[in-house]
Amino acid sequence: MTTPEAAPAPEAAAEPVTTGKRGGRSPRDMALSLGILLVPIALLLIFYRVVLNGDKPIGIDPAATIQQARSAAVFPVVVPQGLGDDWHAVSATFKRDTGGATLRLGWVDPDNDPVQLVESSVPTAELLPVELGDDPKAVSTFSDGARTWQRYDARDGENALILLEKGRTIIVVGLEGSENLETFAASLR
Repeated sequence: MTTPEAAPAPEAAAEPVTTGKRGGRSPRDMALSLGILLVPIALLLIFYRVVLNGDKPIGIDPAATIQQARSAAVFPVVVPQGLGDDWHAVSATFKRDTGGATLRLGWVDPDNDPVQLVESSVPTAELLPVELGDDPKAVSTFSDGARTWQRYDARDGENALILLEKGRTIIVVGLEGSENLETFAASLR
Protein backbone atom coordinates (compact mmCIF):
# COMPACT_ATOMS: atom_id res chain seq x y z
CA MET A 1 0.00 0.00 0.00
CA THR A 2 1.23 3.35 -0.79
CA THR A 3 1.32 6.06 1.70
CA PRO A 4 -0.22 9.32 0.79
CA GLU A 5 2.18 12.05 0.10
CA ALA A 6 2.32 14.76 2.59
CA ALA A 7 0.43 17.87 1.56
CA PRO A 8 2.64 20.79 0.81
CA ALA A 9 2.82 23.33 3.56
CA PRO A 10 0.59 26.33 2.94
CA GLU A 11 2.39 29.35 1.74
CA ALA A 12 2.65 32.19 4.08
CA ALA A 13 -0.33 34.58 3.84
CA ALA A 14 0.36 37.41 1.45
CA GLU A 15 1.00 40.78 2.99
CA PRO A 16 -1.80 43.32 2.27
CA VAL A 17 -0.79 45.92 -0.27
CA THR A 18 -1.18 49.45 0.99
CA THR A 19 -0.74 52.56 -1.04
CA GLY A 20 -0.72 55.18 1.62
CA LYS A 21 -2.74 56.35 4.58
CA ARG A 22 -6.01 56.73 2.65
CA GLY A 23 -5.87 53.69 0.45
CA GLY A 24 -4.80 55.66 -2.62
CA ARG A 25 -7.74 58.13 -2.69
CA SER A 26 -6.86 61.75 -2.30
CA PRO A 27 -9.36 64.59 -1.87
CA ARG A 28 -8.57 65.60 -5.44
CA ASP A 29 -9.63 62.17 -6.70
CA MET A 30 -12.92 62.40 -4.82
CA ALA A 31 -13.59 65.90 -6.18
CA LEU A 32 -12.95 64.70 -9.73
CA SER A 33 -15.32 61.75 -9.23
CA LEU A 34 -18.07 64.06 -7.97
CA GLY A 35 -17.43 66.47 -10.83
CA ILE A 36 -17.82 63.69 -13.37
CA LEU A 37 -21.22 62.90 -11.84
CA LEU A 38 -22.44 66.47 -11.36
CA VAL A 39 -21.57 67.88 -14.80
CA PRO A 40 -24.08 65.69 -16.73
CA ILE A 41 -26.76 66.35 -14.12
CA ALA A 42 -26.23 70.11 -14.43
CA LEU A 43 -26.34 69.91 -18.24
CA LEU A 44 -29.60 67.95 -18.14
CA LEU A 45 -31.14 70.46 -15.75
CA ILE A 46 -30.11 73.41 -17.95
CA PHE A 47 -31.50 71.63 -21.03
CA TYR A 48 -34.81 70.95 -19.22
CA ARG A 49 -35.23 74.54 -18.07
CA VAL A 50 -33.98 76.41 -21.14
CA VAL A 51 -34.84 74.24 -24.13
CA LEU A 52 -37.91 72.40 -22.83
CA ASN A 53 -39.27 75.35 -20.76
CA GLY A 54 -39.38 73.14 -17.67
CA ASP A 55 -40.35 76.01 -15.35
CA LYS A 56 -43.33 77.06 -17.48
CA PRO A 57 -46.70 76.08 -15.96
CA ILE A 58 -48.49 73.25 -17.69
CA GLY A 59 -51.45 74.97 -19.28
CA ILE A 60 -54.88 73.56 -20.04
CA ASP A 61 -57.79 74.68 -22.16
CA PRO A 62 -60.67 75.45 -19.77
CA ALA A 63 -63.20 75.88 -22.63
CA ALA A 64 -64.97 72.53 -22.10
CA THR A 65 -65.46 73.17 -18.38
CA ILE A 66 -66.66 76.72 -19.02
CA GLN A 67 -69.11 75.41 -21.63
CA GLN A 68 -70.35 72.80 -19.13
CA ALA A 69 -71.02 75.55 -16.56
CA ARG A 70 -72.78 77.71 -19.14
CA SER A 71 -74.92 74.77 -20.30
CA ALA A 72 -76.02 74.12 -16.73
CA ALA A 73 -77.46 77.67 -16.71
CA VAL A 74 -77.30 77.89 -12.92
CA PHE A 75 -75.66 81.35 -13.00
CA PRO A 76 -74.19 83.63 -15.66
CA VAL A 77 -70.59 82.58 -16.23
CA VAL A 78 -67.84 85.19 -16.61
CA VAL A 79 -64.33 84.49 -17.85
CA PRO A 80 -61.23 86.65 -18.15
CA GLN A 81 -60.95 88.58 -21.41
CA GLY A 82 -57.88 90.30 -22.83
CA LEU A 83 -55.22 88.82 -20.56
CA GLY A 84 -51.77 88.53 -22.12
CA ASP A 85 -49.97 85.39 -23.21
CA ASP A 86 -48.11 85.39 -19.90
CA TRP A 87 -51.29 84.25 -18.07
CA HIS A 88 -51.81 80.47 -18.05
CA ALA A 89 -54.95 78.49 -17.20
CA VAL A 90 -53.84 75.49 -15.15
CA SER A 91 -57.05 73.97 -13.75
CA ALA A 92 -60.80 73.96 -14.37
CA THR A 93 -63.63 72.19 -12.55
CA PHE A 94 -67.41 72.53 -12.45
CA LYS A 95 -69.41 70.80 -9.74
CA ARG A 96 -73.11 70.72 -8.95
CA ASP A 97 -74.25 70.06 -5.39
CA THR A 98 -77.60 70.18 -3.64
CA GLY A 99 -76.76 73.69 -2.39
CA GLY A 100 -75.81 75.03 -5.82
CA ALA A 101 -73.09 74.82 -8.43
CA THR A 102 -69.48 76.02 -8.41
CA LEU A 103 -67.03 76.75 -11.23
CA ARG A 104 -63.34 76.94 -10.29
CA LEU A 105 -60.67 78.12 -12.72
CA GLY A 106 -57.01 78.19 -11.70
CA TRP A 107 -54.52 80.52 -13.36
CA VAL A 108 -50.84 81.40 -13.08
CA ASP A 109 -50.16 85.12 -13.42
CA PRO A 110 -47.14 86.76 -15.13
CA ASP A 111 -45.22 86.63 -11.82
CA ASN A 112 -45.83 82.84 -11.62
CA ASP A 113 -48.22 83.31 -8.69
CA PRO A 114 -51.50 81.39 -8.47
CA VAL A 115 -54.86 83.08 -9.00
CA GLN A 116 -58.13 81.21 -8.56
CA LEU A 117 -61.51 82.26 -9.90
CA VAL A 118 -64.55 80.83 -8.10
CA GLU A 119 -68.07 81.44 -9.40
CA SER A 120 -70.86 79.87 -7.42
CA SER A 121 -74.57 79.82 -6.74
CA VAL A 122 -73.93 78.33 -3.28
CA PRO A 123 -75.16 80.76 -0.59
CA THR A 124 -72.40 83.24 0.30
CA ALA A 125 -72.52 82.38 4.03
CA GLU A 126 -71.63 78.77 3.16
CA LEU A 127 -69.21 79.56 0.34
CA LEU A 128 -66.89 82.08 2.02
CA PRO A 129 -65.65 79.84 4.87
CA VAL A 130 -64.95 77.03 2.39
CA GLU A 131 -63.05 79.23 -0.05
CA LEU A 132 -61.39 81.77 2.27
CA GLY A 133 -60.93 79.97 5.57
CA ASP A 134 -62.80 80.09 8.85
CA ASP A 135 -62.42 83.78 9.61
CA PRO A 136 -62.30 85.95 6.46
CA LYS A 137 -62.37 89.70 7.10
CA ALA A 138 -63.45 92.46 4.74
CA VAL A 139 -60.69 95.08 4.67
CA SER A 140 -61.43 97.44 1.74
CA THR A 141 -63.01 97.74 -1.69
CA PHE A 142 -61.73 97.79 -5.26
CA SER A 143 -63.53 99.32 -8.23
CA ASP A 144 -62.79 98.13 -11.74
CA GLY A 145 -64.86 100.93 -13.26
CA ALA A 146 -68.11 99.01 -13.69
CA ARG A 147 -68.20 96.97 -10.48
CA THR A 148 -67.14 97.36 -6.87
CA TRP A 149 -65.42 94.35 -5.33
CA GLN A 150 -64.92 93.71 -1.61
CA ARG A 151 -61.33 92.90 -0.62
CA TYR A 152 -60.97 90.23 2.06
CA ASP A 153 -58.05 88.89 4.04
CA ALA A 154 -58.30 85.18 3.45
CA ARG A 155 -56.04 82.36 4.63
CA ASP A 156 -52.49 83.24 5.64
CA GLY A 157 -50.79 85.13 2.84
CA GLU A 158 -53.87 85.36 0.61
CA ASN A 159 -56.25 88.13 -0.41
CA ALA A 160 -59.57 87.76 -2.14
CA LEU A 161 -61.76 90.05 -4.20
CA ILE A 162 -65.46 89.21 -3.86
CA LEU A 163 -68.35 90.37 -6.02
CA LEU A 164 -71.80 89.62 -4.63
CA GLU A 165 -74.63 89.50 -7.15
CA LYS A 166 -78.13 88.06 -7.07
CA GLY A 167 -77.83 84.29 -7.45
CA ARG A 168 -74.04 84.32 -7.85
CA THR A 169 -70.88 85.04 -5.91
CA ILE A 170 -67.59 85.65 -7.73
CA ILE A 171 -64.35 85.23 -5.79
CA VAL A 172 -60.84 85.91 -7.07
CA VAL A 173 -58.19 84.57 -4.68
CA GLY A 174 -54.46 85.21 -4.91
CA LEU A 175 -51.34 86.00 -2.95
CA GLU A 176 -51.36 88.93 -0.57
CA GLY A 177 -50.12 92.14 -2.20
CA SER A 178 -50.48 90.89 -5.76
CA GLU A 179 -51.39 93.67 -8.17
CA ASN A 180 -52.33 91.03 -10.73
CA LEU A 181 -55.37 90.10 -8.63
CA GLU A 182 -57.06 93.39 -9.54
CA THR A 183 -56.02 93.05 -13.19
CA PHE A 184 -57.59 89.60 -13.30
CA ALA A 185 -60.82 90.71 -11.59
CA ALA A 186 -61.17 93.67 -13.96
CA SER A 187 -60.81 91.36 -16.98
CA LEU A 188 -63.85 89.24 -16.07
CA ARG A 189 -66.66 89.59 -18.60
